[in-house]
Amino acid sequence: MGYVATAAIVASVAFAFAACSDPSAPVGSDTLAPSLAKGGAAKSVKSVSVSPSSATVAVGSTVQLTATANPPGSAATFTWSSSNNAAATVSPSGLVTGVAAGTVTISASANGKTGTSTVTVPASPPAPSSVVLIGAGDIAVCGSTGDDATSNILVATSGTVFTLGDNAYPDGSATNYANCYNASWGRVKTRTRPTPGNHEYHTAGASGYFGYFGSAAGDPSKGYYSYDLGAWHIVVLNSNSACTTISCSATSAQVQWLKADLAASTKSCTLAYWHHPRFNSGAEHGNLTAVGPFWDALYAARAEIVLNGHEHVYERFAPQTPNAVADPNGIRQFTVGTGGAALYSFSSTIRPNSERRNNTSMGVLKLTLKSSGYDWQFIPATGSFTDSGSGTCH
Repeated sequence: MGYVATAAIVASVAFAFAACSDPSAPVGSDTLAPSLAKGGAAKSVKSVSVSPSSATVAVGSTVQLTATANPPGSAATFTWSSSNNAAATVSPSGLVTGVAAGTVTISASANGKTGTSTVTVPASPPAPSSVVLIGAGDIAVCGSTGDDATSNILVATSGTVFTLGDNAYPDGSATNYANCYNASWGRVKTRTRPTPGNHEYHTAGASGYFGYFGSAAGDPSKGYYSYDLGAWHIVVLNSNSACTTISCSATSAQVQWLKADLAASTKSCTLAYWHHPRFNSGAEHGNLTAVGPFWDALYAARAEIVLNGHEHVYERFAPQTPNAVADPNGIRQFTVGTGGAALYSFSSTIRPNSERRNNTSMGVLKLTLKSSGYDWQFIPATGSFTDSGSGTCH
């Protein structure tokens, strides 16, 4: 009787143990191994992969890489690094930024395992060997065909177009721009970088001009701005109503901006344009000393070229100082008031350093701006006058 009781107890224990066992566990498995599902320790990382495994990113651009651990869920965070930060950097989230041409290995690591991606940063395309800047001032008069003739040259010539003010007559109003300018020079509006003249300011705040050109004309309260073109820094200034509406004085906001803008430029050559010429042999207007501070700042920065309109003639000066002293390291001024309005006469007094003049041909000035110099060419739209030559950057 005692034996039977003992056997029953053993059988009960065996049955209970079997009932608590995991019948799905494979033979030989360790059913006590910890797991995340049961609140145990994290799985160990066996490998890390990075996607995409290779990528290309331009200088200044970014590409996002993603790291994944195997087995899944074995790592949630990764340490990122670049084999060459001078070529490409990587953020803590795997965002790669191209810095300079080269090939780098971007790594993501977790728990002693590392995955990589090969990132190539191609060389930046070389700056064009030359760029074209073409235009004139004193342009569109309703009923005139001069602006149509000059605009035909622009349409046929690729490049950036400049205007030198008095773009639409008689008052630079929205109506004048719509009816007189738009059908001629308006055909190249999308590649035009304009400047206003005194006729624009016959309309309060030059609202017709700023309304027509929009953001391309800069801040309407200023009207001056700058841009880069190839190896050149281009500065557009505002002489408005002979500097009486927006000051051009040495202490003015415009000249202080000009000095700061020139100091910040990294380009090897500099050109500036505005409406009123500092030096002028024309009989209608003559010199305007109010823009002298522009010249002072540009000469100090070793600028190469100044372009103006206002006097309806073509005149080219030899490089000179702000005081009209010939200087091979000075600024060469072109007056190109030949965009379509009726031409003026020259004074009997020719200004010092004036090299070439014409008042019989409407036309445009084409500048081919190179990495260390420039070519100029006056292209006639009416008449037969031409002018051409070359210069070097300082």
